[in-house]
Amino acid sequence: MKTAERVSRSAAENFVYQRSRLAYVTAAAEVKGRVLEIGTGTGYGIEIIAPHAEHFTTLDKFRSPDLGVLPANVEFVEATVPPLPFADESFDYVVSFQVIEHIRRDRAFVEEVHRVLKPGGRFIVSTPNRPMSLTRNPWHVREYTAKQLRELLSGFGSVEARGVSGNEKVWAYYEKNRESVHRIMRFDILRMQWWLPAWLLRLPYDVMNRLNRRRLHSANRELTEGIAMNDYRVTEVEEGSFDLFYIATK
Repeated sequence: MKTAERVSRSAAENFVYQRSRLAYVTAAAEVKGRVLEIGTGTGYGIEIIAPHAEHFTTLDKFRSPDLGVLPANVEFVEATVPPLPFADESFDYVVSFQVIEHIRRDRAFVEEVHRVLKPGGRFIVSTPNRPMSLTRNPWHVREYTAKQLRELLSGFGSVEARGVSGNEKVWAYYEKNRESVHRIMRFDILRMQWWLPAWLLRLPYDVMNRLNRRRLHSANRELTEGIAMNDYRVTEVEEGSFDLFYIATK
């Protein structure tokens, strides 16, 4: 897993951060026992999930300096996945939010999650819903449709397909962002974003994405900062879901 993407709490990224936070809050209402998180990021999920777990293991390719001192029941593991450096049937729950799209060997990754889960254990996973993407993200190896993610998880006993939707405030921001992205991409006459190698696009993508979000924030400060976690909801998955949010049971 190789990525520099990190969701921050900055006001300009509030639209994404609140959506990401909802995934953790929704999972926290269910998890118990021994829980594994794959994709620590800056660690804001720890404070949400860890109080509900007997033991919380959080894994990432590298440790973010934002982590600081961890609670007594939290362990950080530095590793590149797959494979997962844990014994069979080690966890009651595995959570992984906005990570699987970065992993080249996604089937091996899912098989490893299945292996480390106890019988009856659950894998709670979120990832961008491909139809809602406005442009190519060169940090993503791939993005999934609802059908594709369900198929990827078909080795589990059951799969509950949900999606993260938003209210009119969220859609208002999304439309402004869509218009802004389209204004930028009109200069890509040769559609280079779709055929240039990902590594070549990452730096300009990061720069343009950051500038675009800051510009949107500056022009629509009240709307951008006014989006709260409760403006999103986890419902039955649909094409207009911003993220896929699936629960697979072993």
